[in-house]
Amino acid sequence: MEHHADYAEFDSSLNRKDALESLIMSYTALAESQSNWVANLANCSSLLYHCYNNAGVNWAGFYVVDVENPDFLILGPFMGKVACQSIKIGNGVCGTAASTLKTQLVPNVEDFPGHIACDGMTKSEIVVPIVQNNKLIGVIDLDCTELNGFTEVDQKYLEELAVKIAETCKF
Repeated sequence: MEHHADYAEFDSSLNRKDALESLIMSYTALAESQSNWVANLANCSSLLYHCYNNAGVNWAGFYVVDVENPDFLILGPFMGKVACQSIKIGNGVCGTAASTLKTQLVPNVEDFPGHIACDGMTKSEIVVPIVQNNKLIGVIDLDCTELNGFTEVDQKYLEELAVKIAETCKF
């Protein structure tokens, strides 16, 4: 019998590409019978955190558009230290990804103008917008304690994940 927790078991010998392909397959399987965005993003944040377990990732999760104040992103499901609860769209890495609808691949957060430091240990970050029906829904956000923690490989697969999330979640 397969257990849901098995999805978060990533083989440490996998290269990043193979691990991310496994993550997308696991997310797809978990979301197959579930469309609730909270449940799906909660499981997805766990998948992301465990997938990047040996890569220095100290935060993996989501910010979603605040329905009460759509000029802001509000904290969604995540794994890691306590985080900023609200981010103005256009501010920081998350807000920039949200306002431009473009992935922000930041090799050194100290070089990003207006970076919002929720955790002083973070050295690099990647943020991918999630768009559903041509409308911003939220962002995937990953922080890393290493400089250059993310590459174009991460960007490619995290952008694929964002599309899967948009296809499988009702917001």
